[in-house]
Amino acid sequence: MIVLRVAVNALIMAVELAAVAGVAWLGWQHPYWFAGLTAAVAFLLGAHLHYEHLKFEYPFYFEGRRTPYLIVLRLIALADAILGGVMVGLVALLTFSGVDDERRLTVAICFGVAVFAGSSLLRRLSISFGAIPARWGFFRLAVPLGFVFSCGIALAASLGYLKSVTLSDIGRQLVFEIPSKPSIDQLSDLLFNLKLYIDGVVSSLLSNLMSLEWAQIVGLIISVNVLAGFIVAVYAVVIAETVRWLERRSSF
Repeated sequence: MIVLRVAVNALIMAVELAAVAGVAWLGWQHPYWFAGLTAAVAFLLGAHLHYEHLKFEYPFYFEGRRTPYLIVLRLIALADAILGGVMVGLVALLTFSGVDDERRLTVAICFGVAVFAGSSLLRRLSISFGAIPARWGFFRLAVPLGFVFSCGIALAASLGYLKSVTLSDIGRQLVFEIPSKPSIDQLSDLLFNLKLYIDGVVSSLLSNLMSLEWAQIVGLIISVNVLAGFIVAVYAVVIAETVRWLERRSSF
């Protein structure tokens, strides 16, 4: 029985890792399909979770014991889901598209690590505290997971897997490489280089106010790369919910 339990757990872990790797691979190889899928999943999750959340929030905003207007709450939730889906899809597209394949591969690896960290944390919260992965992941973990992704990008840059850029590099890219009507891929590469440069400038400025170590940590927290946490959270939720469902189905 113990051997079977270990084998089942190993199989579920393999499924989790395969799902994480598959999502990261899709973003790397097919960024446009990935962006569309991300927008659709974020919309479906949001339409349900925002509505459930609003039902609990209603007494907080309105006095008395009035019956909530469920149709109004559904419309608000739908609007939130549409806006969230569009935003997350756009962030996904700008994060993974580009003409620099080496950069996109590095981003995909950092993304996969952050998704696995998120799904593992949600699984542990569910087992230990009975937390609902979808609710915790959707409403609480986007920023922390964005920080994990930001740390991965910073580490990759420090190890030389991402090219360091200067202001002159960005200027040269703007003048000689970006046409008057740039493609999304060209814009994505430019924005990524801008993010790296701005993150470096922010860390340098903060180092005048605090120690270098703290300046680097604060710089990672306020980095634009943290926005990717909203994409990470979407897939961490889906994978964690799938893993918990498999674990419940296989319990014996």
